[in-house]
Amino acid sequence: MRMLVIIPTYNELENITKLIPIILGLKEEMEVLVVDDNSPDGTGNYVEHLSSENNRIHILKRAGKMGLGSAYIEGFKWALKQEPKFDYIFQMDADFSHEPEKLIEFIEKLKKYDVVIGSRYLNGVSVVNWPIKRLILSYFANWYARTFAGIKIRDCTGGFKGFRRIVLEKIPFEYITSDGYAFQIEMNYFAQKLGFKMFEVPIIFVDRHSGTSKLSRRIVYEAIFKVIFLFFDRIFNIKKVKR
Repeated sequence: MRMLVIIPTYNELENITKLIPIILGLKEEMEVLVVDDNSPDGTGNYVEHLSSENNRIHILKRAGKMGLGSAYIEGFKWALKQEPKFDYIFQMDADFSHEPEKLIEFIEKLKKYDVVIGSRYLNGVSVVNWPIKRLILSYFANWYARTFAGIKIRDCTGGFKGFRRIVLEKIPFEYITSDGYAFQIEMNYFAQKLGFKMFEVPIIFVDRHSGTSKLSRRIVYEAIFKVIFLFFDRIFNIKKVKR
């Protein structure tokens, strides 16, 4: 059993120095891939140095900020090329908004399910440090995605996930074009469309960027229009995919 945690970074040096040892300490089979968007604070260079000393640490350095969605897709494609093969592949934030110890529970659930999602909305609302406007927007976005894209999970936009390898081998990355939070909606939509079994694990999401918002109008509009496209795909099966 070989497992990989993919972490996109931009100026996360302080967090990544603490997060990597925690993840590697969870299981001997666990490895880390950092996808760094040319962080000015030296995050990428730091991880590159670690990777030269530890074969469980890997780095993809990109030219600049190119979006969350493309960072994960590059990470997934890198993971699928490696030998020996990774059996489970995870994605998570670098800033401790996602509790790394939850990965142990994800691993257990992946023995029965194909996709495991850390859900903020499974037991009410489990979010800390969000302004009320951000919370309302997120809650509405999830209702919107469930209603029009037909996604049958509570948290469609969460970024803490685990996949069996087969899921990422079958997901049509050429159809996934979002860079913001709509990327998570697209991934969930196609995993469901392909018939993979999905399971939600309740988490407490602690926003480490209290008082600020990582959302922009472009990201919001991207999600609105992407869900409309997924609605039409759901009705007319525009994008034909096979498991």
